[in-house]
Amino acid sequence: MSSRERILGRVRRALADVPGEEAPPERDYLREHGARSVTETVELLAENLADYRALVHRCAGDELPSVLAGLLAARGSTSVVVPPGLDEGWLAETDVPRVADLADATAADLDRVDSVVTGCAVAVAETGTLVLDGSPDQGRRRITLVPDHHICVVRVPGQVVSSVPQALERLAPARPLTWISGPSATSDIELDRVEGVHGPRTLEVVLVHGTTAPGV
Repeated sequence: MSSRERILGRVRRALADVPGEEAPPERDYLREHGARSVTETVELLAENLADYRALVHRCAGDELPSVLAGLLAARGSTSVVVPPGLDEGWLAETDVPRVADLADATAADLDRVDSVVTGCAVAVAETGTLVLDGSPDQGRRRITLVPDHHICVVRVPGQVVSSVPQALERLAPARPLTWISGPSATSDIELDRVEGVHGPRTLEVVLVHGTTAPGV
């Protein structure tokens, strides 16, 4: 039984003695808004990621190592945090020094690192959201919150869903979930946008089509 079913069960029991004409009707929620093909869903994800000012890149599976190497070089990165379960083949074409995701690393240690590369658990097209759940290819939450540059790899179409309800079905609620919609940003009362206040200033998302690259 899901958490939703348990909660609805408690509500029904609490309303069991309420006269029928007074009982509130149950509401059926949409699981997604509109019917889209797989291609349309991926395109919507790319559009919404870009709308949130993430930089979106696309490549085939066997192109991923060169794409990641190019992004790190273009950034001028001299160090990159690597989660313990990230496939080594992803970074096979770059010689940027790796920094391990260590339990005793401080915020100051991570602040000295230029970039971080991770996978993701799922990506939500309707909201342009990436969800990380602390799996081995994603590492601890803090490695994606302190370095100023985050590259996130999304496997297409397997990790892309249309809506938040569909994403929740794939996620374990006990895991440390991080929901990312674009680079870190905030606005003051005059709506002046400032990026990088509580997370990476630059978010780059690589949508990887195909399955020929190592670990993809």
